[in-house]
Amino acid sequence: MINYFKVALLVLLLSLSCASRAFDPFVIDDIRIEGIERTDPGLIFSNIPVQVGETVDRDVTTQIISEIFKTGFFDDVQVLLDGGVLVIRLVERPAVYKVSVTGSKLLSEEQIIEALSQMGLRESAILDGAILDLAERELKELYMSKGKYSVEIISTTTPLERNRVAVTFDIFEGARAVINQINFVGNFAFTDKDLRKQMSLKALGKFDLFSGSSEYSKQSLEGDQEEIRSLYLDSGYADFRIESTQVQLSADRENVFITISLSEGEKFTFDTIYVGGDEVVKREDLAKLVDIAPGEVFSRKRLTDLTQKITDRLGEDGYANASVNPVPEKNVGDSKIGFTLYVNSGQRVYVRRININGNLDTRDEVIRRELRQMEGAWYSVKDINRSKQRLNLLGFFSDVMINTTPVSGTVDQVDLEVKVVERMTGNFSVGIGFSSTDKMLLQLGLSQNNFMGTGNSLSFNVSTGKINETYEIAFTNPYATDDGVSRTYKFGKRDTDVSSLVVSAFASSTNSASIGFGVPLTEYDRIFYGVGAEQTSITLGDNATSEYQEFVDLNGNDNTIIPFTVGWSRDKRDSAIYPTDGLLQRFGSELSSPAGDLTYYNLSYKAEWYRPLSKDFTLRLGGSVAYAEDYDGKQLPFYKNFYAGGASSVRGYQTSSLGPRNSLGQALGGKRRLLSQAEVIFPIPGLNLDKSMRFSAFVDSGSVANHFDDGLSEMRYSAGLGFNWYSPVGPMRFNFAKALNAEVTDKTEGFQFTLGTGF
Repeated sequence: MINYFKVALLVLLLSLSCASRAFDPFVIDDIRIEGIERTDPGLIFSNIPVQVGETVDRDVTTQIISEIFKTGFFDDVQVLLDGGVLVIRLVERPAVYKVSVTGSKLLSEEQIIEALSQMGLRESAILDGAILDLAERELKELYMSKGKYSVEIISTTTPLERNRVAVTFDIFEGARAVINQINFVGNFAFTDKDLRKQMSLKALGKFDLFSGSSEYSKQSLEGDQEEIRSLYLDSGYADFRIESTQVQLSADRENVFITISLSEGEKFTFDTIYVGGDEVVKREDLAKLVDIAPGEVFSRKRLTDLTQKITDRLGEDGYANASVNPVPEKNVGDSKIGFTLYVNSGQRVYVRRININGNLDTRDEVIRRELRQMEGAWYSVKDINRSKQRLNLLGFFSDVMINTTPVSGTVDQVDLEVKVVERMTGNFSVGIGFSSTDKMLLQLGLSQNNFMGTGNSLSFNVSTGKINETYEIAFTNPYATDDGVSRTYKFGKRDTDVSSLVVSAFASSTNSASIGFGVPLTEYDRIFYGVGAEQTSITLGDNATSEYQEFVDLNGNDNTIIPFTVGWSRDKRDSAIYPTDGLLQRFGSELSSPAGDLTYYNLSYKAEWYRPLSKDFTLRLGGSVAYAEDYDGKQLPFYKNFYAGGASSVRGYQTSSLGPRNSLGQALGGKRRLLSQAEVIFPIPGLNLDKSMRFSAFVDSGSVANHFDDGLSEMRYSAGLGFNWYSPVGPMRFNFAKALNAEVTDKTEGFQFTLGTGF
């Protein structure tokens, strides 16, 4: 930054100096520049108003001095006459060779140097004392905004060869100021304790030494004030305002005392809300969206949500730039506030082009086939939101963003920018995992849910453990036909030996193959059907129950089943990986063909409902019911019984331990199963942006029986805490649960986990 007052003063003095050496007008034979080391002579020649061969006088020399000073590169300029030679003698200002920082812990050296560069203090720049002073002040204010009120910043310049300098900032941060007290003045509707709950900043307490919440931050305080403002405005106080916020420091500048003065105003209720303005959508249709009744407590959030609903409704018909302006009408005497929502629809627009970015592996067509907003069609908020939802349900992306960009030179066209952030959708692994059921697992897995970017799913898995050995290969093409019919092939082998569990001792070996199809009915509904074949060999242990022995005596050790499957699903969740809203429902049925050795059928229904409780907290409610029975006079295979208990059903009870038992206390499973779960999911403090790791608090219930009446009377309950991590090798779950009504014969398990079992 050039100090033009100093320049003017220097020009005046030098002009007087030149006047003392006054010379008569003369013709310039040559121009010589002296005193430059770094500066390009061409810069000087381009900034002086004379050339060789011109006649000059004293007035011209004054102009030369002025123009050269304006460049900001020189501390001194002299113009002299040597015969017919015009001599320009210069003293260059030093240039910055290097900028370095020492002593900074709160901010990295790279962050500080970048901030200094934006102020004009960077390598190769001309050193300006004013900029140096500004840099010191700005850095100090930056540290103070982060609670470092005792910070000291000292800058030093070290001369180097060729008129260069090294600039060093020595930073002595000092202790971070902590909050000693937070006080409020003028609050009557809410207590100090209520208001402090809205704040991220906390006064220093016994347990706050390591949390960081008691360390003062100007930015955090501003955010906390907005949270307090939202509390009041959403609780009826339409005239609420923060009168002042005082931040006082102790003498040692290490303790902060905050006082926030409030003006609550009256508590208002809603009066009648009208819709006015443009009528591109019938006013009565927009009025139906008004879900706020007169007499309800005023809430800014309710009003904002309402205006957004109306804006979205206009957006469904192509009015992408529509706005809704709520104009209040206060009746102070009755403490009521009504609104007229003035609609400005703007120009109706259509989508010219849809551009896709961020898909390094996924093919464009995989993304485009999920889009419900089409190129050349009218812009629709509904279709865009549904497109985003469908992309999230693929499970291929950790984030999906759809932005609207106006087309330059038009008023009725926009482009859509679909930007995705791909996540790992598969891997190849050889390793060891652990499970509370199978203990140590040896695994070989190849899984790719987005095989070669085609959207197809291919998996090959081998898992060998103490209880189960599984070999499976599966392939799914979600778009086997252009209209979205999926096709799945599965081939598998599963060997089970449960003699070490609480369930009755038996071993089974099953070979299976199947083909299945999924047909979309609506945007949210699909039906599934398929056929398969299973061949099962059974070996009973020494302690096998009479029921199992009876089944083998009746049907033999080897049986073939030909099952037909029919199912339905409706998925209205906002995400397949990290759902926070929506309902998932699934119905399934299996009917074995009389052409096989065994005949049976089963029915099942499962639902999961997600609802956001706040920005970070999500409520999950789940339930399922299952029913199985034989037909044609043949016995239901015991290995088709339902089981409950364990990490995937009723936590706190051992795996597959609930339900009917034999005289030895061994679990038999049952033909009926009821399960329910209630869970609050929330992020790890300090890792709110990392969706892959979540805590949860849950309550489970469930039972297994041969009759529903028995199941209801035998319901088991549990509660606990869980940790879930969607890791690169699959979901990992850790649960700490307490069985709430366990009987003496029940097998409980306080800690349950699954590691490295997902592919």
